[in-house]
Amino acid sequence: MIYVAMGLIQILYVALNSLRVVLMIKGRRYLASFISTAEIFVYIMGLAIVLKNLDSWIGVIIYSASYGIGILLGMYLEQKIALGHIALQVITENEHEIWSRIRAKGYGVTTWTGQGVTGVRTVSVILAPRKEYQDLTSTIREVDPKAFMISYEPNHFIGGFWKKKLK
Repeated sequence: MIYVAMGLIQILYVALNSLRVVLMIKGRRYLASFISTAEIFVYIMGLAIVLKNLDSWIGVIIYSASYGIGILLGMYLEQKIALGHIALQVITENEHEIWSRIRAKGYGVTTWTGQGVTGVRTVSVILAPRKEYQDLTSTIREVDPKAFMISYEPNHFIGGFWKKKLK
């Protein structure tokens, strides 16, 4: 039973740690601070159990292995809550149908003309919540399976279509 407690405590600690780091990067300082308080409490409780049972190599292995499991859980949680926004740059030949569908979903689309190796292309940038990334890329792929997409996470926004929605 002690080994199960060791493993679960370590998994919880590392998952909280991962979540706290993401929140710090996203600028959510108060929530990150609150989570860090819970994180250190869990860490101290787990460490106390491990230090009382250092004579058991099984406990040390379980505690160490559960660190990796905690990392996986933290990454899974981060993907599920998907804080922040994604900027998607799209290069396509079939711009009109794509952009009308994207705009109908409430996204802002800024487009301009570019020159590719095989001719003129439309280059566009779309800003969306990270949670909506899959829906957005699926819509684009339905209309133009050959569209070239690059995504990145913007840090700051000033003005534009999304100005009111981002507050």
